[in-house]
Amino acid sequence: MGLNVTQKLIKAHLVSGEMKKGGEIGLRIDQTLTQDATGTMAYLQFEAMGIKRVKTELSVAYIDHNTLQTGFENADDHKYIQTCAKKYGLYFSRPGNGICHQVHLERFGVPGKTLIGSDSHTPTGGGLGMLAFGAGGLDVACAMSGQPYYITMPEIIKINLTGKLRKHVSAKDVILEILHRLSVKGGVGKIFEYSGGGVMTLSVPERATITNMGTELGATTSVFPSDEVTKRFLTLQKREEAYVNIEADPDAAYDGELTVDLSKVVPMAACPHSPDNVKPVSKIGKIKVDQCCIGSCTNSSYDDLMKAAAILKGKTVNEGVSLTVSPGSKQVFDLLAQSGGLSDLIAAGARILECACGPCIGMGQSPGSAGISLRTFNRNFTGRSGTKDAGVYLVSPETAAISAINGYLTDPGEIKEEISYMALDEIKPDDNMIIPPASAVEAETLSVERGPNIKPFPTGHALENEIKTEVTLVTGDNITTDHIMPAGAKILPYRSNIPYLSKYCFTVCDCEFPERMTQHKTGVIIGGANYGQGSSREHAALVPLYLGVRCVIAKSFARIHRANLINNGILPLTFHNPEDYDSFALGDPVTVENARDSVESGNNIVVKNEKTGIRAITTCELSEREKRCILAGGLINSVGML
Repeated sequence: MGLNVTQKLIKAHLVSGEMKKGGEIGLRIDQTLTQDATGTMAYLQFEAMGIKRVKTELSVAYIDHNTLQTGFENADDHKYIQTCAKKYGLYFSRPGNGICHQVHLERFGVPGKTLIGSDSHTPTGGGLGMLAFGAGGLDVACAMSGQPYYITMPEIIKINLTGKLRKHVSAKDVILEILHRLSVKGGVGKIFEYSGGGVMTLSVPERATITNMGTELGATTSVFPSDEVTKRFLTLQKREEAYVNIEADPDAAYDGELTVDLSKVVPMAACPHSPDNVKPVSKIGKIKVDQCCIGSCTNSSYDDLMKAAAILKGKTVNEGVSLTVSPGSKQVFDLLAQSGGLSDLIAAGARILECACGPCIGMGQSPGSAGISLRTFNRNFTGRSGTKDAGVYLVSPETAAISAINGYLTDPGEIKEEISYMALDEIKPDDNMIIPPASAVEAETLSVERGPNIKPFPTGHALENEIKTEVTLVTGDNITTDHIMPAGAKILPYRSNIPYLSKYCFTVCDCEFPERMTQHKTGVIIGGANYGQGSSREHAALVPLYLGVRCVIAKSFARIHRANLINNGILPLTFHNPEDYDSFALGDPVTVENARDSVESGNNIVVKNEKTGIRAITTCELSEREKRCILAGGLINSVGML
């Protein structure tokens, strides 16, 4: 039996475990990336390990999230990350050089390599034939120290692409179609591998758009083969030596298959407030639009922005619409200027933003009250834009551009003329905004600069046998990390200050939660299905830990957040009978019985509601490594890093 692409990549990097579904495997990691919203904490954790030099083939620190500097905090964090990178052996991508995933695709990604990043959209690298995972900052710090990255061996699902996209239909519409079919929980425990004749019709940036939003499916990661299309992309980037062919064997087997006929995909939009609330644009209707934002790590490539520029050329943005454009990298920005596309965007009335994440994470450009915003981004969770009552729709660059002109949601199929622009036949890469690390000898003399906003990270304590506490929060299904630890311009500057961040924990759901935890000092959270979906932000575990959350009992967990809870010593329990979720209410006193003994033995754990007497059975399936972590009160405690 032959191997598929995913199996080939896993086999080449397997350091522990077997490629059997459901078992834990450890993977050697070749590359890591961080961004500044999660990077400060990751490097504090790396420093706690006492390692003098990163042990990966390549590690890069990007500044792309906290670029709005309204105080000293972000600038101080950037200086801390920059001096860490110089001393410990990482490349440093300066503010303005671009969004981590776009820049990494252009300048660092290598087919066949493994990559983990402290950003949930790191699977963007799968568009280049990498095995790329989003992870918590502590997992990235461990990888930089030379330790394996552990995942549960997933199912491998073949997405068979046939046909070719029609005019004015884009890769964004493809992944929205898949989200429509499978939902935000459809990829849990799975890797999606793209195959079929339609693959060759998609460029690397188009493939990257699809793997980027595979995260919204809850997938472990997504991957495309590395083929002649990949080779052309790398050659254009003057990195042809990085190319290696990686394709599935003809007799490769999969755990499931889904076919998408590209010729039948139509322009789609994810309606508020979930990436899987997807409908054809033509069926939503011509709703009035207040704002259109083009960019993010999903749709900020040269081709994405040039398509928008071609649609806008010679036209003017509707008087009722604010249009913003965020180039994904300095390279893209420069190419836009050289091609004339930038002039067309400016002439049409687009507001050109910095090469950064910007509005995607609520860093500026929040819509007006109850405003309708079309965004080429990857998430439209409630309040993520910075405006709680905004209606955010996720669309393609083509849909956003034509809608900005008309002032209402418009199917780009209504565009009569051809969308034509200057194709790239040569790029002259300029990496002057990427600072290389110091030599090992020079690094010995360097120091790391820390600003006053950088506070120590909290650590857990050893798991006791009986946890007596009370329910301090009850949530519904699909609670995101944006609910747990919001982003936005007001909060992101304090990502290195856990005590300050704690004031905002869960305030999207319950504004009294931080004060309640401050009063009670300890608590248990009752969650619904897919608890913790969304970003990889470790703060969604660190801040509850700081506040005293001892365990989370949910119907099910999102992969990365569950790993972050374990890494930080918070016990993740799953209701054996999901109906027991209804047996707990806010304020109920609870006892987690025989917690330590049960974790050690692998038995189910009983959670007793002391008010009603109900004893709910919960499961806590942990590998031997995860058991050690939970028993010690977190990964740092378990390996004695401090």
